[in-house]
Amino acid sequence: MYSNKYIFLYASAMVVIVAVLLSVAATVLTPFQEKNVRIEKMQNILSSMSIESTKKNAEDVFAKHIIESKVVNYLGEAIPGDAFEIDLLEENRKDISLRRLPLFVATLNSDTLYVIPLHGAGLWGPIWGYVSLKSDLNTIMGANFDHASETPGLGAEISTPVFESQFTGKKLYDNNGVFRSVKTIRGGADVSDNHGVDGISGGTITSNGLSSMLEQGLKVYEPFFKKLKDI
Repeated sequence: MYSNKYIFLYASAMVVIVAVLLSVAATVLTPFQEKNVRIEKMQNILSSMSIESTKKNAEDVFAKHIIESKVVNYLGEAIPGDAFEIDLLEENRKDISLRRLPLFVATLNSDTLYVIPLHGAGLWGPIWGYVSLKSDLNTIMGANFDHASETPGLGAEISTPVFESQFTGKKLYDNNGVFRSVKTIRGGADVSDNHGVDGISGGTITSNGLSSMLEQGLKVYEPFFKKLKDI
């Protein structure tokens, strides 16, 4: 019959062995996990421009179309930083004067596009996405959205191609040059509405959260847009 001492030593040894194995596994797998996250981010950025890619070719396609990444401040001035690594959740908690605003400059069919990363809140958790703008800095080329835990069939619909496709061709500014952004319209948007898309039936809170994310997340780039237009 085993003594209590033996059982204690055996259990302790197993705990140490399992801890070492988990530590080694984490060390070995972390670079692969980070690469997968990076590739998924590249695919989402490309998707916002209606450019298809796979996990295998995403890095090559991204390098082909993304010609520059920038970080700007609330005045639209370029500042040091890696646009790809900025955590918008953390940046959105800061005062606007301290935020780092990432963006990506791309080329597609001889046109220059500007991809703006966004981060907001849905019903059950974070939502985020990318909106690409044509060279007029007004017309939306495309959009890609995702979420952490929205309800399948309801709020989770923001990440479907059917919902995202509504944003193509929508405008950020009205005919007088006033910023209006794009909003989800409960009950459906009029086809002639340059600033409205159909809201999600049964997903009002997520729809409203997405509208707020767009308005707040895009408006902070206005100083940068104005500087570009003045060049």
